[in-house]
Amino acid sequence: MEEATVVETNDGTVSVASAFAAHQQAVKDRDHAFLTKAVEEAYRGVECGDGGPFGAVVVRNDEVVVSCHNMVLKNTDPTAHAEVTAIREVIKERLSLHCSRSVLLACKKLQQVELSDCEIYASCEPCPMCFGAIHLSRIKRLVYGAKAEAAIAIGFDDFIADALRGTGFYQKAHLEIKRADGNGAAIAEQVFEKTKAKFQMY
Repeated sequence: MEEATVVETNDGTVSVASAFAAHQQAVKDRDHAFLTKAVEEAYRGVECGDGGPFGAVVVRNDEVVVSCHNMVLKNTDPTAHAEVTAIREVIKERLSLHCSRSVLLACKKLQQVELSDCEIYASCEPCPMCFGAIHLSRIKRLVYGAKAEAAIAIGFDDFIADALRGTGFYQKAHLEIKRADGNGAAIAEQVFEKTKAKFQMY
């Protein structure tokens, strides 16, 4: 067993820190196993023609809750990326456990939908949309395999790399973006002020 290191903190308290190599290796092995499932899912999606080579696995308490791949082509849906599809499936499953009558009633009963007890393993670095979905669903941990450059190299959107990196390096959106001004902007902003009492955010 490794020796513990005594560390004195700024407030004068003393804590004991140890580096447990065995624990670190176990976490690494666990991550490798779940990431391998995400990669297998990426291959599966390509083989059946559902979409691009991207896979994702959502894990809770060391068990796979759902395993999904990119469904863009099958669903004719540009938002059906592997991570988003996996999050949708987990939420659907969770809602059905709480209320079998309808998603609407289930949402009402739950008050909020979050996956803070889950982790997600993605075969590739998530794009901005997928990262947004991961963040907004409150997933506690993200592990990804390939860098975005691997997807970019075979022709996938170069916008993909900007989400986790917080950069605009690859950002080349081919659309005009303009914020409304004058009365249009004021009316849109009033929506938040006029509806805030109806929402209790996380």
